[in-house]
Amino acid sequence: MNNKHKILVPLYLAIAACVGICIGRVMVSKQSHTSENGSTPTYTFSNNLPAGYEKLNSVLDIINSMYVEDIDKAKMNEAVIPTILQQLDPHSVYIPAEDVEDVNSELEGSFSGIGVQFNIQNDTVMIIDVIAGGPSEKVGLLPGDRIIEVADTNFTGSEISNNKVIKSLRGPKGTTIAVGIKRLGYDQTLHYTITRGDIPVNSVDVWYPLTDKVGYIKVSRFGANTHSEFLTALTDLNRKGCSAYVIDLRNNSGGYLSSAINMINEFMTKGSLIVYTEGERYQRESANADGRGHFQNAPVCILINEWSASASEIFAGAMQDQDRGWVIGRRSFGKGLVQQQIDLADGSAIRLTVARYHTPSGRCIQKHYEQGKADEYEQDLNERFNHGEFFNADSITQIDSLKYTTRIGRTVYGGGGITPDYFIAHDTSYYNDFYRALANRSILYNFAFSYADKYRKQWSQLTYVQLIDKLRATNYWNEFLQAAAKENIVPTAEELAVSEHEVRKTLEAYICRDILGDTAFYPVINEGDPTIEKALEVIFQKIR
Repeated sequence: MNNKHKILVPLYLAIAACVGICIGRVMVSKQSHTSENGSTPTYTFSNNLPAGYEKLNSVLDIINSMYVEDIDKAKMNEAVIPTILQQLDPHSVYIPAEDVEDVNSELEGSFSGIGVQFNIQNDTVMIIDVIAGGPSEKVGLLPGDRIIEVADTNFTGSEISNNKVIKSLRGPKGTTIAVGIKRLGYDQTLHYTITRGDIPVNSVDVWYPLTDKVGYIKVSRFGANTHSEFLTALTDLNRKGCSAYVIDLRNNSGGYLSSAINMINEFMTKGSLIVYTEGERYQRESANADGRGHFQNAPVCILINEWSASASEIFAGAMQDQDRGWVIGRRSFGKGLVQQQIDLADGSAIRLTVARYHTPSGRCIQKHYEQGKADEYEQDLNERFNHGEFFNADSITQIDSLKYTTRIGRTVYGGGGITPDYFIAHDTSYYNDFYRALANRSILYNFAFSYADKYRKQWSQLTYVQLIDKLRATNYWNEFLQAAAKENIVPTAEELAVSEHEVRKTLEAYICRDILGDTAFYPVINEGDPTIEKALEVIFQKIR
């Protein structure tokens, strides 16, 4: 380490400590929080700045005027601010200006782009799906097309990354982009000029009837439009005869609290507490049902796992505490801290934790953490796995001092995450060297895409049931084993006996998605899912 770095490292830490004090004190008054209409907290800032702020400015002025070399103040800020936030909780983060739009777009409900879903295979951008009514569909792009040129420049090779593709294809609405397409059956490159437009970001991936009476809804995130999408799904399933619902929040990492509140409101009677937030500098703010929900009497099961977090846990916790639904799966992530995004003058932002979520019974969802020790926090799921929690409900550690009761007196526990009413073990029965080799080398996904290309044209107008029948009548399984053998992956008879069913199901689901999208993927991949089967069992017991 050179002398310059030896001097500046402790200086950065000193600055971090000072600014940390300022952040803790500068936001002193909360103006409003109307949970029922989806608004978020707004804040005013005190002009009575603490002494630490004066000291921080003095230090920076001294460096600027006296330091032996010229300094890049912008670069210093970019280094210091993340260091400050790392000394707080694991969910307070800094977002550089160039990343703010991308970070926000996933939850905002739309962004401006060309309207394709893609994957990178063999250093080439493969179009998996074309958004209906979007800019790419209008000019004639098709699933299966390969993007090999952008702006008349080669767009293949090892340097192509997801981030590079997104930054190249997205852009301001109304701007144009030229792409070169390689399409199966055509020797020459096809050229298109696409005018970028608003692309919807759907957060309800799929809904369909599991039985004549029970509907399934998969929610992947809680974005700006999730409540309206969710209500559309519920209404459509209801028209099809469904009167009970399975809501799949597995792997849903959360999003907007207001969306979760509005969705829970559909199932709650008037006045029912949904969630409350509270912090040392923020008075308790509660959200209660307004009584206008359309599905207040419908039986509901909520599916969660260890990757269900934040707003997903609010949803599951409220339904569990109010005895409005049965939670099925494994203990959720345990993210119960409320972040407020604060935009900075240069276009960057910080997401600062300002309060904690509590379920109606009073449980705090947030699992234990120590400030400044994010690395340890991130190891929690590994520790749960090694402890056996993913496989046995008895391995879940419950603390008697954090015992709470639901509306009708059932016992639930705080201390981190939502523990399900019905535990479903993580299924590893099909894991062996053959299966791991396939998964680790993306052979399942790559073969499915190539196989879908062969039949895309003649199968694209089928229903997923018809498509599955057609697929199972082909020789796809033997072709797949031959493709795997070319990669030196050859299963033993014992391995095939253990893994074949799961591998076949995964291949069929991928091929269906590559041709028809998620509406075909989920019904196939959900076949025989033990969590869904348990949900149906519970619902049928309750509605008899």
